[in-house]
Amino acid sequence: MPSVAWSVEVLQFNCTRSENNYTEIYDLKLNPASKNQKAKVFVDDRDLDKSDELGRQAVKNILITESTVLIAMEANFPPESFDGIQYGPGLVSTVITINRSTGQLRKAETIKGGILSATLGEGTKTYQEQCVAAKP
Repeated sequence: MPSVAWSVEVLQFNCTRSENNYTEIYDLKLNPASKNQKAKVFVDDRDLDKSDELGRQAVKNILITESTVLIAMEANFPPESFDGIQYGPGLVSTVITINRSTGQLRKAETIKGGILSATLGEGTKTYQEQCVAAKP
């Protein structure tokens, strides 16, 4: 029988991201969708759903099972000009999976267009981080 999503369960993780000589430690809090509220993701208490003149980022879905957490997000950026160069609109689609037993976080980001495509490269990049469950 397939795993069924748990009831509205708030999860918190302490995560570590390391790349080259840089290490960042952050808190990740997940609020799944309820009857009255959409799914929310917070990094160090900052809501990842945000919209301003620099673009719009939205958590699309959070699925929590006994073994895995799956988060889908999307960020849209308007056309912009920087250092005299005009960049078109951009899109970043992010899928994050967390293995609840090992704490391993895998992130796949797909960049299409915009200044990020020009500076980071277009396509999908994957990252791996380590998280530990924390008490909400």
